[in-house]
Amino acid sequence: MTAPVFVVDQMPDGPGFVLEGPEGRHAVSVKRLRAGEDVVLTDGRGRWTQGVVTAAEGKDRLVLTLESVREEPRPATRITVVQALPKGERGELAVETMTETGVDAIVPWQAGRCITQWKGDRGLKALAKWRGTAREAGKQSRRVRFPEVADAMTTKQVAPFLATADFAAVLHEDRGYDSEPLATVALPRTGEIVLVVGPEGGVSPDELAVFTAAGARTCRLGPTVLRTSTAGTAATALLLGRTGRWS
Repeated sequence: MTAPVFVVDQMPDGPGFVLEGPEGRHAVSVKRLRAGEDVVLTDGRGRWTQGVVTAAEGKDRLVLTLESVREEPRPATRITVVQALPKGERGELAVETMTETGVDAIVPWQAGRCITQWKGDRGLKALAKWRGTAREAGKQSRRVRFPEVADAMTTKQVAPFLATADFAAVLHEDRGYDSEPLATVALPRTGEIVLVVGPEGGVSPDELAVFTAAGARTCRLGPTVLRTSTAGTAATALLLGRTGRWS
């Protein structure tokens, strides 16, 4: 098992450091780390350092000796999933599993057929939950560069975003509509890949027309129809393998 990951707002500038607050409490009282064990500190934006526990003090103070700070480079091929808003807690489930798999960014999408509506304070709270889930899943999966969770977009906002990608695709399974298998479609060697995952009711014909006009391909994953909360994870895994990031 690799060393547990803890998040700090600012990376330490010296070898001595005390991890306090909620992260320190989790390290001492939940993980029960003790002297001699390894840890990783990160800002979640690619900068990180390995350290060794010198002492655990009280219930929320972990004294560490750290190595020099390093930075994980951004991947040559980045994967973003535009995720339609699922019902209930399935949104957090989608964010959690996509983060653990290795997605680089997530864009919440208010699709026309979404039952869930992000409006006012409710929308802000839901967005905060998605971002908190990405942070916790990033730690759990030992990442040091967590996925960015953007502000929610409408269909009109998603279209120009797709137009800037090096490769964009809408995951769409419809026997009456021609689509390409994501497993074999030509991909760029580097750059930005953006996938659109529709809601449980599917991407509407009007939305599909807007996205294809912006340059997006229409792709399918396989012979089965996945739920919106799992399609993004399956597609991300497929692309990580195809682009060599899982080699």
